[in-house]
Amino acid sequence: KKWAMLTAYDSPTAEILETQGVDWILVGDSVGMVLLGYASTVDVTMDEMIHHAKAVRRGAPKSFVIGDMPLKGVEKGAKQALVSAKRFLGEAGCNAVKVEWAGAETLETVKLLRQHRIPVMGHLGLTPQTASKLGGYKVQAQDVQSALALYQNAQKLESLGVFSVLMECVPFPVARAVTRRLQIPTIGIGAGRFCDGQVLVFQDLVGLAKKMSPRFLKRYADLDSVAQKSVGRYIKEVQSGKFPSVKNSFGMNETQKKVFEDSLNGR
Repeated sequence: KKWAMLTAYDSPTAEILETQGVDWILVGDSVGMVLLGYASTVDVTMDEMIHHAKAVRRGAPKSFVIGDMPLKGVEKGAKQALVSAKRFLGEAGCNAVKVEWAGAETLETVKLLRQHRIPVMGHLGLTPQTASKLGGYKVQAQDVQSALALYQNAQKLESLGVFSVLMECVPFPVARAVTRRLQIPTIGIGAGRFCDGQVLVFQDLVGLAKKMSPRFLKRYADLDSVAQKSVGRYIKEVQSGKFPSVKNSFGMNETQKKVFEDSLNGR
């Protein structure tokens, strides 16, 4: 099976994804950059994540929804991560959480979450929360040492009971080797076609976000241009008086109109 996953941060988007039958919906901490105007994902709070996750659940009540654990929800260690994960499942109604790799401490976090029967997706390769330590937003695991480390870390995550591993910006031979080795699904974003599934940011896919155009991205629409033209037409029609027209306005029947006009005239 090939798994199709997309991000959603609001109810209308989630409804579209559920209607089209997407396998998994990720409420990504990428909401910070895509919708909230942050320079990176590191400033996203748990309260913001819960707010958006609840909206997604309302829009997609039947879907498998994954809450992305933000840095501020895990930076103090496994115990804090457990509290954050329980919020995703309890408050927001998520089915699972995603945890980015941040070193050996990540294994302790995943271990504790699994001990509490919380479904966890791992995230390896480019991890935006710690991108500054990885040399920025660039392809990871390009040398033998780092590629083997990723391969081994994927196995460690699987041994702890994660249900899937996401690999971001990883050379496809590495992603293929990991996919062949693991018994759980691998999800790729910039990791090539040999993964068991793929994920993209919804706004990137439909052309609503154009600040970044990574090589792995394929745009299936250009909604930004449609929106720009629509807003431009609206402004011109308001300024010219063309909008609203009679058909965009509410009237009164003749009796109501006469009573109202007589009232204005003091009759």
